[in-house]
Amino acid sequence: MIHPSFVFLAGALIVPFLRSRLARLILLLVIPVGAFLLFLVLPTDSLSKTVFGYNLTPIRLDALSLPFGYIFIIIAFGGIIYALHIKETFQHSVAFFYAGSSLGAVLSGDFITLFIFWELMSLSAVFLIWSNKTAASLNAGLRYLMVHIFGGVCLLAGILIHYHHTASFSFGTIGDSPGRLFILLGFMINAAVVPFHSWLTDAYPEGTITGSVFLSAFTTKTAVYVLARGFDGSELLMWLGAIMAIYGVLFATIENDLRRLLSYHIVSQVGYMVAGVGIGTYLSINGSIAHAFSHILYKALLFMSAGSIIYLTGKRKLSDLQETNNNMSLVMVFYLIGAFSISGIPLFNGFISKSITVYSAGEAHRYPIELLLHLASIGTFYCITLKVPYCLRQTGRPADQQTVPAGTLPFNMILGMSFISLLCIIFGVYPSLLYKILPYQMEFSPYTGVHIINTMQLVLATAFAFWLLRHKLVGQAIINLDTDWFYRKGAVVFLWLIHKVVLALRFKIQDYTGKIVVRVGDLLKSEPLTEKYSRQRGVSFGVLFFLIVLFALSIIKLFTK
Repeated sequence: MIHPSFVFLAGALIVPFLRSRLARLILLLVIPVGAFLLFLVLPTDSLSKTVFGYNLTPIRLDALSLPFGYIFIIIAFGGIIYALHIKETFQHSVAFFYAGSSLGAVLSGDFITLFIFWELMSLSAVFLIWSNKTAASLNAGLRYLMVHIFGGVCLLAGILIHYHHTASFSFGTIGDSPGRLFILLGFMINAAVVPFHSWLTDAYPEGTITGSVFLSAFTTKTAVYVLARGFDGSELLMWLGAIMAIYGVLFATIENDLRRLLSYHIVSQVGYMVAGVGIGTYLSINGSIAHAFSHILYKALLFMSAGSIIYLTGKRKLSDLQETNNNMSLVMVFYLIGAFSISGIPLFNGFISKSITVYSAGEAHRYPIELLLHLASIGTFYCITLKVPYCLRQTGRPADQQTVPAGTLPFNMILGMSFISLLCIIFGVYPSLLYKILPYQMEFSPYTGVHIINTMQLVLATAFAFWLLRHKLVGQAIINLDTDWFYRKGAVVFLWLIHKVVLALRFKIQDYTGKIVVRVGDLLKSEPLTEKYSRQRGVSFGVLFFLIVLFALSIIKLFTK
């Protein structure tokens, strides 16, 4: 069996060497299509290999990984269509590395393979952020890298502890392994679980117009998959997921930057998935996976629409955007399709997936969770479907000035948004297309009279409240600090400790050790050492003494076993 992710990785290496633009465009489209065809012929089974004495499973295609494989390849195809006008081949290569490593992670059946793809995914995402080539993207990418290095170290520590306890690298339900907490922390960081979420809202808005589409799709959903694989039924995740759903909506409501607002809604929507994993029933797991599938589509469409607005106007803040008279109408159609989908409006894909998780919370008698998820749905409709379109048409439009002239969108961007919009509607109208690839059998129909009436009651009540308060909803040019305040301030304190405390302590030790060496030399009636040389000798003497003691302790421990 050929690993489908290798098609993306190999294509990423080949694309930069193609001189012909036509050949490059063809290859960019063929790569995801080829990966999809390979994925279709993969047997629902596992492929295991023994490498250096360890049993590895690079391919495990089962009912849980199947939906993620499908949607990862589909969104890679839609995203690359949207990005075809980009002439810089590096962006295409990094995007394919990102997609391929994410696909490899969800197909991994062991921790070693998972960790390799996991780190490749984080590294390629950093370069996707840096591709924007601005000071803000450089800094955001660096912070992203530091956070995910920490998460990767936690995951690796947990894997090694787990292996020491179980003598197996097989990846499944973690159970009561001593490495459980470290593995869970590593997974939660990538899932942007509050309070470990600020890397997402910090970095995703700074990517390129096309790069942010890919960023919105893979990392958090890969984390949802591994949580569903290893930590289903964890009550902690249930509550954290509900908190995420509310937290993301609240911050999105006061956000001024369009892509940062959408990023907060990633946190909120992933909260539904994490809560479903935590509830742990067959129905809730199905809801988490179905919502991950739908979310990848409509969130990519929203980021495509936001990217198109930025492409046309050169502005990304609600307080700066002006109404335009041409081309923006088509973009707003695509945006509203994504907005109706994320808000769970009937006939759109968010309606057929979000409702499963909310319903499963009630079925499991988790009524506080059900209430929190309903409230998050109200906030999502208010913010995405009502506030943003209103602000885009009203914000900062001087009465005595003409509107900002709009540019022309490349045809491939329109085609990419059309493709994803069509999928959002098709899955919304025919939910069985998605339900039949979910891991567990279920009897659930979203299009019942009671469910539709309840949904529309919430929607109409929210719309009425919005209409009453609409004049107070214009975007404000402010910066909102989140939990990133702690590591930003923490970094300042850390650097202060390094410069003021650690280095000062080092010089003190050098001076003290140097004086000891000078004193020993005087006692032995040797020629006195110069101060600089004595410091160097002192440091060398201290290090040598430490190594001798460490070696002696090791020998003692070896012979006392």
